[in-house]
Order: sequence, then C-alpha cells, then structure tokens
Amino acid sequence: MRLLPCLLFSIALPISFVSSASQSEDVAAILKVEREICAAFEREDADWLEAHLDPTFTLTSSTGKVTSAAQEVADLRGGTQYDVFRNRDAKIRLYGDAAVVTGITRVEGKSDGQPYALEFQFTDTYIRKPQGWVMVASHASRLGQ
Repeated sequence: MRLLPCLLFSIALPISFVSSASQSEDVAAILKVEREICAAFEREDADWLEAHLDPTFTLTSSTGKVTSAAQEVADLRGGTQYDVFRNRDAKIRLYGDAAVVTGITRVEGKSDGQPYALEFQFTDTYIRKPQGWVMVASHASRLGQ
C-alpha cells in the first residue's frame, strides 16, 4: 500500500509541471497579442486589426460608448493617429480557455492639432480559439491627469 502514494505523486508531479508550463506559455502568448494590438494602433495598421480582433469584439470606452471591431477599424482608417499606444503593468488571470488582462495603457498623439497624453486603466478579455488567443472585449477607464 505504500507504493500507491508514491505512484500517485510520481503521476501528479509531471501533470502539475505541464500545467505550469502551459500557463506560462498562455501568458506569453497573450502578452504577445497585447503588444501586437498596441503596435497596430501605433502604426495605424487597420488591416492587421481587422484580421486579428474577434468579429464579436466590443470596446467600452472611458465615456461609456460601446463600439464594435468594425467601428474601431473604421476609426483607425478614418485618421485616428497615435504617436504612442503602449500597455504596462499587465496582470493576467487564466480561466481555462478564457483570460482577463488588466493594466494601464498610455496613448499620446494629436487631436484637432492639439497634443494629448492620456492614461487608461484597461480590462481585456480573451478566449482561446483554434488560431490562438483572441481579444473579444475591452474596457478602458481614464486615469486622473
């Protein structure tokens, strides 16, 4: 009977190692997508955004306005420009094939000829699809000046 606990431990150890490795791979993959999305906004790459945001994507802005992936892409094509669009302090929580990312986004640019620099607390929601992790929702709250 002493063999059973040793056998169970030897089976459980590789499973927990795989789980931990899998989680770190998921975190790395999600952080990569976060960087790619920010880079697409910075370089005004509406085509990339259109190809990589989930068709059901929604953004709830700091004003409470809800927009779709198509609206975000159209806005970028319509001339929205960012000199800086970067995330920091990202924290990722994994829930199987779903993930929630929180952090801060800094955006800088010009609007109507006037420079701006703003920070937002964000919450991004991802799901795992056959092609990988895809953002399906985002919410931004403007931080104080």
